[in-house]
Amino acid sequence: MATLPDGQLSLAAGHLLAAASHGPSPLWYTARATGVVALILLTITVVLGVAGTARLSTELLPAIVRSGLHRNVSLLAVAFIVVHVLSSVLDPYAGIKLTAAIVPFSSAYRPLWLGLGAIAFDMLLALILTSLLRSRLSQRTWRAVHWSGYACWPVALWHGLGTGTDSRLSWLLVLEGGCALVVAGAIVWRLNIAAQDLERHSVVRAAGLAGLAVFALATIVFVVIGPLQPGWARRAGTPASMLGSAHPAPGGAPGQSGASR
Repeated sequence: MATLPDGQLSLAAGHLLAAASHGPSPLWYTARATGVVALILLTITVVLGVAGTARLSTELLPAIVRSGLHRNVSLLAVAFIVVHVLSSVLDPYAGIKLTAAIVPFSSAYRPLWLGLGAIAFDMLLALILTSLLRSRLSQRTWRAVHWSGYACWPVALWHGLGTGTDSRLSWLLVLEGGCALVVAGAIVWRLNIAAQDLERHSVVRAAGLAGLAVFALATIVFVVIGPLQPGWARRAGTPASMLGSAHPAPGGAPGQSGASR
């Protein structure tokens, strides 16, 4: 079997080390992968939660199964979000501190969009804490916190769109659009049921549908004029010292950095 001379072997090793040192770290991939999976799990959680508010129970999905599934998927989503946060903090590329994951808008790296992620994370922490203390809280307080928890999903969606360096990838846009359609469908279904129960709920249904339409339109406009446009990294708040730095953008041209997008 042919072997490489020592000189060529050393040169090849040097190229591999250089590529490894300038390419994305495993933490970078972990942060993005867990973020995508967490969005999918949050979508399932929202749909199951909406079904729970309507007390949906079928032969294929009895109420007790739906309730247990909702709880377990929620816990799985939290686990992925924790890994997402920790891998983002441990990855030295963006220099994100642990406090920035909890205190909104305190990061130097894309403060607005990372701040939305911190808000979503804080909402989840509030949901976990109130669930653990449910026996000590009034039903009204517990329900108020958990109803506000539904806002976690749109906040998390905009966090991913604004912060993620892979927001231009067509498959990811399709996935995010699919999640949005699933959540929108669940909300429309629930609003229709509410409107059938009481006539006065027709006003709530109209307001809910209007709010849903406004959010969908705002999201589409944001994606078109924001992440899909060149120079989004600079406009999103990436520090000037990081523009054009080492992490390449998935799906980008060879040598294109994630920060330059």
